[in-house]
Amino acid sequence: MHAYNTPNPPETAATRPVEGWPDWSILVVDDEPGMRNFLVKTLVPRCRTVHSAGSAEEGAQVLQAQHFDLIILDITLPGLSGVGWLKALRESGYRGHVILITAFADLDTAIEALRAGASDFILKPFRVPQMLNAIKHCFESSRLQRENFVLRHTLSRQTGSASGLIGSSAYMRALRQTLTRVAAVDSTVLLQGESGTGKELVARALHALSPRSGGQFVPVNCASMSPERMESTLFGHAKGAFAGASTAHDGLFYYAQGGTLFLDEVAELPLALQAALLRAVEDLHVRPVGSTQLVPVNVRIMAATNRSLQQEVEAGRFRKDLYYRLQVVDIVLKPLREHKEDIADLVQHFMGHLVPGKGISPLQITSAQMAYLMQYAWPGNARELRNLIERSLILGELNVSALYDSAHSRANPGGPPATNLQSLEKQHIQTVLDSVQGDKTRAAELLGISRRTLERRSAEWSSP
Repeated sequence: MHAYNTPNPPETAATRPVEGWPDWSILVVDDEPGMRNFLVKTLVPRCRTVHSAGSAEEGAQVLQAQHFDLIILDITLPGLSGVGWLKALRESGYRGHVILITAFADLDTAIEALRAGASDFILKPFRVPQMLNAIKHCFESSRLQRENFVLRHTLSRQTGSASGLIGSSAYMRALRQTLTRVAAVDSTVLLQGESGTGKELVARALHALSPRSGGQFVPVNCASMSPERMESTLFGHAKGAFAGASTAHDGLFYYAQGGTLFLDEVAELPLALQAALLRAVEDLHVRPVGSTQLVPVNVRIMAATNRSLQQEVEAGRFRKDLYYRLQVVDIVLKPLREHKEDIADLVQHFMGHLVPGKGISPLQITSAQMAYLMQYAWPGNARELRNLIERSLILGELNVSALYDSAHSRANPGGPPATNLQSLEKQHIQTVLDSVQGDKTRAAELLGISRRTLERRSAEWSSP
């Protein structure tokens, strides 16, 4: 038996690695040394490891010591035949792929091979592309099986609610019940909660459960709109309303007709526009900029904020009458640290969503790693958890402990772990900022919060 690792052998035109080639371990079992050497030479530049054996019995010994993703197996072997060993492999529970090869075959042999559990059947002599294509088909089959497993596993952990919200905690069950009741009415809804708690996801769920589900769900981030064009963006404008308005333009209220208009970060709207929004919510009419005509609208308004609107009202930055008008139904979303029992469900959901698109295997999360996930404060909430899972999938390992330990050590150098949540959050955010050389936009992305939120928290910490 022979083993060949894949350090970097000289590449030739015939053996240059193919993009997207699976990082597999392959066992070649053939009694012809020339065929074994040919396959090994072909596969070594493309695979993690390649082993070879001259008989089924020798191959079985190799298989006892190491897992193989794929076995390339000759049918005609001394001793136990390839088909006979394949049957024994399947009976013993081996679930990897097996490609059978032979120089002597008829239709009955091919049928027997496939019934025994072969993934493919190739006649000798074959060309390199034929074998490579067969292996890639096996890889694609494994990828689809992996994706289906992750999807089934994710769906099985959900409660079956039409809202699609993930988690089985008492909080999440109560939230889904609330959404089912609220969706049936047409009242305005105010969603309050920290960044990353899923306010837009909840708004979309409400829309999907409501009688307006056949209409459009139109989200708008109030913090990202140009202050000079906010009113025009929402209500539209007439031709010539301002410099550059060469044609009339419909606003987002128009595009949401019959559906839902979701105003995210509504606290960022300037006071002047808040007055116009109040009129639109109360009268269900909008006046495009530069127009004398009132346009009737049929929309449901949902708004969201990561700030306390009550405090904004007290500070004079938000209209009290608009606050009360938006607050007909007030839903406060809890931060992830207050319903940590949903973390495992969220991890599985994020992997099920991310793994298929990236063509990589799901992470195997140990109980110790899950314990770190459960202990961490998650200042960026579910969005930060999703970003962590995505980074970990790309890197191939979950490295929560280093992040968590770093935050603790900075909060209390040389001492026991810190317990003050604000202090831990502050030190964690500073760690992320340091890692990106102070780039607040990139740090906010990694933390799963908006740059404006990051700047606001930094200002709070620096104030006396």
